[in-house]
Amino acid sequence: MNFSGQHVLSVNQFERDNLEYIFNIAEKMEPYAKRKIRTKVLDGAILGNLFFEPSTRTRVSFGCAFNLLGGEVRETTGMETSALAKGESLYDTARVISSYSDVIAMRHPQAGSVAEFAEGSRVPVINGGDGANEHPTQALLDLYTIQSELRAFEQKIDGMHIAMVGDLKNGRTVHSLSKLLAQYNNVHLSLISPTELAMPDYVIDTLENAGHKVTISDDMEHNLNADIVYQTRIQEERFENQDEANKYRGQFRLNSDIYTRFCKSNTVIMHPLPRDSRADANELDNDLNQNPNLAIFRQADNGILIRMALFAMTLGVADQVDKYQCPVPWYSAK
Repeated sequence: MNFSGQHVLSVNQFERDNLEYIFNIAEKMEPYAKRKIRTKVLDGAILGNLFFEPSTRTRVSFGCAFNLLGGEVRETTGMETSALAKGESLYDTARVISSYSDVIAMRHPQAGSVAEFAEGSRVPVINGGDGANEHPTQALLDLYTIQSELRAFEQKIDGMHIAMVGDLKNGRTVHSLSKLLAQYNNVHLSLISPTELAMPDYVIDTLENAGHKVTISDDMEHNLNADIVYQTRIQEERFENQDEANKYRGQFRLNSDIYTRFCKSNTVIMHPLPRDSRADANELDNDLNQNPNLAIFRQADNGILIRMALFAMTLGVADQVDKYQCPVPWYSAK
């Protein structure tokens, strides 16, 4: 895949060698992400950061990643403050906003909307999440995190066991991650959810067709003996009403006691965030915060690296980042 000038809309675009290339570029971004040194490789470039659905981490992460490469960010947040609220089409919006931008990151509540927007865009578009469909950059940072965490235990993605827990029906992060895992070998996936919130059949078919072992269960505790536990929240915004979402809230809680009794001593805990810390939900308890295998914040940090890599690649400057580096005057090593 030639990334320069290309949209990033779906994980279906990537083969395994693409993933390895992205991860190699992401690793090289670490000193810039940690502010040890700066780069101005995107000096003068503008990111159109269009988020028509609530977001904190993803929106800020995209903006920070672009700033760290020397670029500038212009944002639109919320449907009600955009011309879409006046009936403007995604195509027309794309034609206009892309004339103001060099690359666009977009989130929208409707499945397929980002791809529709990209048809009208004159510049590369990166999907920041389209409804319950896909979240490709989250999947990339999740896979990068899995690789990094397993490496510490001298393990690889090939042959690993991952347990995905929670709302697997509506969770776009697990849909996209599962599709990427299909590029690897001999992965065992335990898919743990209420029956009504099970992983869609097309995702399961993709995994099984790749030769992976898939275990489907509504019993969390006895399926946690995995290398990775990927916990998710109930996607209440995808339900027709709050009462329906409330039926499932709090059913699959992971806390320190359950981790000690049912997980391996080195099981890595992941979560795409935000985790729901309300008392009636609390799917990932705060008593795990000091557990060294809790990777959720390292996972979020990795989002900067992946998004920096994607911006550099889509704008064709991945091999020029070091050429435009300069010192950070206020930096002091801690």
